[in-house]
This record gives sequence, structure tokens and C-alpha cells, in this order.
Amino acid sequence: MTPVAGAAGRTDSAADWTARPAAGGAGTGKDDGRPYFYLEGAPGTVLQDRLAVINPGRTPVTVRLRGADAYNAGDGDFAVRGSKNSTGAGAWLRLAADRVTVPARTRADVPFSVTVPMTAVPGDHPGAIVAESAGRSVGVRVHLRVGGPALAALTVEDVTVSGRTIHYTLVNRGNTALAPRLAVGADGVFGTLLRREARTLPVELLPGQRVKLTEPWRDVPALDSVTVRLRVSAEGGVHSEAVASAVFVPWAPVTGGALLVLAATAFGAYGYRLGHRQRRPPGDASPRSRSTSDERHLVQAGADT
Repeated sequence: MTPVAGAAGRTDSAADWTARPAAGGAGTGKDDGRPYFYLEGAPGTVLQDRLAVINPGRTPVTVRLRGADAYNAGDGDFAVRGSKNSTGAGAWLRLAADRVTVPARTRADVPFSVTVPMTAVPGDHPGAIVAESAGRSVGVRVHLRVGGPALAALTVEDVTVSGRTIHYTLVNRGNTALAPRLAVGADGVFGTLLRREARTLPVELLPGQRVKLTEPWRDVPALDSVTVRLRVSAEGGVHSEAVASAVFVPWAPVTGGALLVLAATAFGAYGYRLGHRQRRPPGDASPRSRSTSDERHLVQAGADT
């Protein structure tokens, strides 16, 4: 336990607690400001570091701690698995205590270790330490790399265009985490419609993960047949490309024109029938009228008889 510097006189509540890598821990060698844990070792290695739980408030706080595997949510966000669903880094992680009570204006450093199994495959095994208290949860990332051959592989798939949005899927088929870069192009019958140079996407794609992303396209053409091309790349010389076709049609004008054509056709047919009836010779009765007259004649003849 260490007093929090500069905490005297503060009015923070116990809900303001937080967790982060402890100062002077293993990994990067930096004393402060580590955004996450970075640990690396061969299968069979035991790696160690410390988690700092900081309580700047005026009352003690009790925090529960656990290790968890990390993965990409469907939209690419970093997420962690439940306590019983971890089979990687989260299952290999052991904390010195699974619950710690931190007095007011105090920091508690909790040691932990990661035992890399002998059967662990090379590459990145993302995880996290999850701290929970009073309905609030804080996740501190653990970037674990197991020594061995590293394979970077990335593909872009399922490209479609819907309205003013381009939909696509990125798949990390390697064993290292990737920061993908995306370039977008679109060509129509009348020339180039869209050119966007490669830029780094705001997502870290973890090994074996698949995420569905979108790219806005506000200036879509009103009428054109378009080929959309997406190119993705990442460190290690990986790249992939996929294309999709889309047809843009101004449905409102087309629908309105079709209705006008149908209305004109119906009006013309009605006018033709009306004019035909008006041109019939006098005394020319329709078959139905003649049939009715014949029936009346027969009825009258019967009455006379």
C-alpha cells in the first residue's frame, strides 16, 4: 500500500478508483504511463508484473480482480471474455489476490504472474486483468507474445454497397495483432468517383478475429454502374484486395415516369373505347340489346296466342 501523492484535500468518492500497470513494473521498462502490460517469453516461461489499484477517494474500496482472454467484438472494439470462458492468456494469469481492499487516498500494487504453457503456439495471445467494484469495471490490457515464428496475414471480404455506405469484413488469419490500413476507390461508367488514400483504421485486429466495418460514401452518383475496390495492408508486408459492383438508379423519378406512362396508356384506351361507341350508326344495338328485344317479342307473341 502506498499513499497517493497529492490526494490530500481532494473530495473524490470511492467510485473514482482506477487500475493500471504499476510504476516500475516489468515489460517496457518505463516507470509511468504504461497504457498496457507487454510480456514476452517462450513456452514454459513464467512472466511477472504488478497491477496498481488506485483509490483517490475518502472511503475504502474493495475491488475484485481476475484474468480474461481478449477478443474483437463484431464492430472491432476490444472486449474480454467471462471468467469461465478463458483458455489463453486469461487462463494462464494468476494474481497474488483476487480481491483487494484499498484504503482512502492509497494505491495498492498487486503482483501477478503469467505461466506460458509448453504447448502454447507462437504469436500474440491478447488478454486483460479485469477489476470490478460496485457495478463498475476496468480492464487493463495484457499483450502477451509467445516466442516463435510470427505470421502476419490479413484479408478483406464480403464487400457490399448499401445506399451511402460501403460494408466489408476484415479477417486476421495470422498469429500477430495487426493495425490495418484501408484504401478505397470507386469507378463508374463515366470515370473515377472515389479515391481515398490508405489510412490506419481505429481498430487493432487480434489474431484469428473477424470484424465487420463500414466506410461512409456520401457523394454517391445518382445514376451509374460502379465498381468499388478496397485495399487493406498492415505491417509485415501483408495486403489484400476485394471488389464489389453496385448500380445506382434514381428510383423516385423512374417510378414517377412509370406511373405517368401507365396513366397515359389507360387514358388513351378509355378515349379510344369512348370514341368507338360514339361512331356507331343509329339503330345499331348491341348484341345484348337485340337479345333483350327478341325476348320481349317472344313474350308478347305468347300473350297474343
